[in-house]
Amino acid sequence: MTNAVGTRAVFGVVVPSTNTVVEHDYWRAGLPGIAYRAGSMYIPNPVMGDDADFEGLLVQIRASIDTAVRDALTAEPDRMVMGMSAETFWGGVAGNAAFEQRLRDRTGLPVTTGASSCRAALRELGCRRIAVFSPYQPIADKEVGRFFTEAGFEVAAITGLRCPTAMDIARVDDDRIRRTVTEIDGPDVDAIVQVGTNLSFIALADRLERELDKPVIAINAATLWHALREHGFDDRREDMGRLLREH
Repeated sequence: MTNAVGTRAVFGVVVPSTNTVVEHDYWRAGLPGIAYRAGSMYIPNPVMGDDADFEGLLVQIRASIDTAVRDALTAEPDRMVMGMSAETFWGGVAGNAAFEQRLRDRTGLPVTTGASSCRAALRELGCRRIAVFSPYQPIADKEVGRFFTEAGFEVAAITGLRCPTAMDIARVDDDRIRRTVTEIDGPDVDAIVQVGTNLSFIALADRLERELDKPVIAINAATLWHALREHGFDDRREDMGRLLREH
């Protein structure tokens, strides 16, 4: 439901309690009349140093997501946006669809997730062969690769930064990200895709697109774009990648 600061729409945004980047990225866009209300998933043990740790992190997310959604709903939002991505890729295309349906049933609202947003963005941009990077461990990268493959894309490369904690995701610097993109890119790659919403990448992605002359999709830009377009808004931004600039 709209209000004095969200005169056009209020988006409920579900984020892990360790995440400092999603809300920053959305507010930085400066979209007039769009407001955000975050619901926080409590993460008491943010360690994700190996596959077992990462699975433990997902257990914490699954245990707290209903509370986060409940809290966001008290602001009477018009749409729910998932400001976390790993869980939205889990189980491939069918797993994502089931996740979104549970949220629609729970909230009665339209839902935007990272996985669906990236799929829609790649289709909009006409990309088929992609290279993907994440802050994750191999167990999660496997699920990300599975989703994109089932969605009809060729995954030329996928790599994780293997961040030891959820907070360390937000501490990855641009130099490391640049090196990672260089490692996975190639002349046969149509687009670079970044997942992991606590990884600060929108500004660098915009610069890399211009340097590489190909789409470089930052997941937070993709989810914001998807939420806006699915909600009927055509807002454009010049400095957040070609997706929000041209589509």
